[in-house]
Amino acid sequence: MEKVDYKKVYKDLYLPKKNPVIIKVPAINFIMLEGEGNPNGEEFALATAALYSLTYVVKMSYKSDNVPTGYYDYTVFPLEGEWDLIDKTSSHTDKNNLKYKIMIRQPEFLTHELFQHFLSETKRKKPNSYLDKLEFVTISEGLCCQMLHIGSYDNEPGSFEIMEQFCKENGYKRTYRTHREIYLSDPRKTKPEKLKTVLRFKVEAEGK
Repeated sequence: MEKVDYKKVYKDLYLPKKNPVIIKVPAINFIMLEGEGNPNGEEFALATAALYSLTYVVKMSYKSDNVPTGYYDYTVFPLEGEWDLIDKTSSHTDKNNLKYKIMIRQPEFLTHELFQHFLSETKRKKPNSYLDKLEFVTISEGLCCQMLHIGSYDNEPGSFEIMEQFCKENGYKRTYRTHREIYLSDPRKTKPEKLKTVLRFKVEAEGK
C-alpha cells in the first residue's frame, strides 16, 4: 500500500507559491479544539498535545483489532489554526487577546462513530483534560486567497498586506477578518526566519 503524502496529493492546498493565488478549498474533515489566550502559553501546548494524541491514535489504528473500513496509510496532516481577537477594539499584537480554533485534517475513513471510539481510547492511554474539548467537524472554506509566508509569525502582517493588495488588483474582496494558518514547520526545530506557514482567508469576487 502506497502512503498518501499530503505534500504530493494536495500540493495546491499545502505547498502554495510565495505569491498570492485564489483557490477553492473543498469540504474537509478535522479534529478541532477552540480556545483563547497566548499561543506561547502552557494551555495552548496542552491543547495541541491533545490534538496530536488523538490524531496519532487514528493514524496507528491499522494495528488495532478493528481496522477502520477504508483505512489507508498516510502522512499526518499539519497543524492548522484560525485566529481572531477576543476584544476587537484592542491591539492585534497582544497575544493574550487572541482566540483560536486549532485543528488537524483527518483521513476520509474517519467517521463520527470512529472519532468517539478513538477519543475514548486516547483518554485511556494519554489522559489530558483538553481531550474533552475536541470536536470532529467538517469545514468548507470555499473561495480563498492564500500564499506561503516564510519567516517569523510576527512578520505575517506584511504578507497579509500583499494578499489584500493582490485581491484588490484582481477583483476580489476579503469576506472575513479571521484567517487560517497552516504550519508546515516545527517552530521547536526551525529558525524563525525559515518558518514556512500557509496563510489563507476567505474572499469573494467583487460585485457578488
